[in-house]
Amino acid sequence: MRSGEKERLGVIRMATAAIKQREVDERITLDDSQVLAVLEKMIKQRKESVAQFQTGNRPDLVDKENAEIALLQAYLPSQLSEAEIDALVSETIAATGAASIKDMGKVMGIIKGKAQGRADMAAVGAKIKAKLGG
Repeated sequence: MRSGEKERLGVIRMATAAIKQREVDERITLDDSQVLAVLEKMIKQRKESVAQFQTGNRPDLVDKENAEIALLQAYLPSQLSEAEIDALVSETIAATGAASIKDMGKVMGIIKGKAQGRADMAAVGAKIKAKLGG
């Protein structure tokens, strides 16, 4: 607030409001993984908005949403690289003995616990599907 970064302050207030809203709605206190899930959901919403604004030819709103995404991502843990994701997928498939696409749920469950907030789970799912021959 004191540094005068109004955009950053607005995003932080928006994030805390979303966290508080979920706590009030569910009558719980969120732990770290649940807070990360809230932040990831906010980022996902903004990415969807960017796609809509691009089709609507609104570059001003695209820039605003991209700035908010960048600010929210600063509060997430560091992202895994492609090589780290590939290694994690291969390691988990070997550990679970997954052989077909039917075992994707087991693999995804384990990876989600390890990579939550550190990787795009949709991309991880695609990599798992590719390795299991889906």
